[in-house]
Parts: sequence; C-alpha cells; structure tokens
Amino acid sequence: MDSSKVKERFDRIAWIYDFMESPMEMLSVSKWRKELLSTVRGKVLEVGIGTGKNLIYYPEGTMLTGIDISPRMLERAKRKSASLEITAELLLMDVEQMTFPDRSFDYVVSTFVFCSVPDPIKGLKEVKRVMKNDGNALFLEHVRSENHLLGKIMDVLNPAVRSLIGPNINRRTVDNIRMAGLEIISTENMGGSKIMKRVIAGRPRA
Repeated sequence: MDSSKVKERFDRIAWIYDFMESPMEMLSVSKWRKELLSTVRGKVLEVGIGTGKNLIYYPEGTMLTGIDISPRMLERAKRKSASLEITAELLLMDVEQMTFPDRSFDYVVSTFVFCSVPDPIKGLKEVKRVMKNDGNALFLEHVRSENHLLGKIMDVLNPAVRSLIGPNINRRTVDNIRMAGLEIISTENMGGSKIMKRVIAGRPRA
C-alpha cells in the first residue's frame, strides 16, 4: 500500500475512526498514551497525529507540532485542539518526507503509526533526522509475535487484514527502529502482551 492509498483509506474512515478505536481506548490504550507522554517537554513532534487522540495527554507548556498524511484526520485533530484550547501546529505532511530541518525536536512521538507507513524504515530514518542529538523517540506499537507459530499465522493473515482494514499486523517495528539507525533505550511489553510494545529510542551513543 503506497502513501496515496494510505491517505485515501484514512480520509475515508476519518469520520468513524474514533468510534472504531473506542473499545481498545477504554480498555487500556488511553492509559498507555497518558503514561508515554507524561514526561515529554520542549519541542515535540507527533507523527501520524490522526484525530488527535494524544492531545489531551501532553504536559502543559509542550511546544507541539503534529503531522498527518490524511487531510480529513488532520481536520478532526484541529477541531479537537481548538475545543481543548491546546496550542499546536498541525500540518499535512508525510513522515517519509518531512520538511523540518535536521535536529529540530526534543521528542518525536508515534502511537500505532508504523504499522501503516508504506516504507517504515524510511519514515524512521526521518524521525532520527529531525530529532536533536540528545532527543528521544517514543513509540507505542503493535508488532509481529515472537512466538514462532503465532508469528507465522500473522504473516499468512496479513495480506487479508491489510486489504480489509489497512494496517500491517506483522511488522517487526523494534527491529525496524534499529535498522533505521536509532538505539533502543528501553522496550516494555504492554498489558501482558508481547505484541503491544512501548519503545524509547535515541541517537546512538558515541
């Protein structure tokens, strides 16, 4: 699925996206978002900001920029930002081709985004490029199971799932983060599942 198709898909479902995701949000994901963002500060970039689900969790004083490839998702994020009286620069942009200068942000945030980016390593290299030398990249992602049998099942099912709902269910995102040149600082399994991960990464240390 190329970038234009990803944009079309999210434009198509933007009106119902929050409703579709609400069961998981109520169950556990909203708590994970809050925990992930509780310590960010300074200049923060959120890639794939979508409808703005994370907006409410950013600490006061955060200088937030958010990007998304879908105009209709971004419209909803802008409305949410206005209703919450949150100041944020929200821009239409592809994570694979960001226009920000090198080393612009203290933190880069991504929550359940790199399952849908067509070329995840290219996007992750851009994350590294725009992050300051002492910055951190924060991720919440679902990944391919480490269990041999379940991983194979996810591989088999992935084309059908991707065709029906869009995201890939078998991405090795932790490996992709490393392959993009970032250094893993910590990885945590969320909710007792090895499929849901919280990852903190930074630039490689000298």
